[in-house]
Amino acid sequence: MGRIMAIDYGTKRVGIAVTDPLQIIASGLCTVHSSEVIQFLKDYFNREKVDCLVLGEPKRMDNTPSQVSVHVEAFLRLLRKTFPELKLERIDERFTSKLAFQTMIDSGLKKKARQNKELVDEISATIILQSYMEKLNGL
Repeated sequence: MGRIMAIDYGTKRVGIAVTDPLQIIASGLCTVHSSEVIQFLKDYFNREKVDCLVLGEPKRMDNTPSQVSVHVEAFLRLLRKTFPELKLERIDERFTSKLAFQTMIDSGLKKKARQNKELVDEISATIILQSYMEKLNGL
């Protein structure tokens, strides 16, 4: 069994989270500059077996695509072209940044640490992954 990976795509930074090989625990992996993400994924897939890639789907409150959706769709096309054999899933990512920020507060991070946008992106990817896993398990 391989891992499940989640991506919180942004035009500057990409937050990445993965499960353990048994697909039980979701953990933040890292944040990568958007221009380096494809090479990062190639390297990671050469080291680790990944069964599924989950990409956050940015939506507005009225369920219409957000402004970032154009960039996410272009990234999705690039993923499909680069990794045609990989299963790709989408999941609503509304509120993940707010949830990530609240998680940072709840975990006791100081204000300076909470301003780390890379950490917010990584936690957002973890929330996307956790949401996907809960959906898979019918929770």
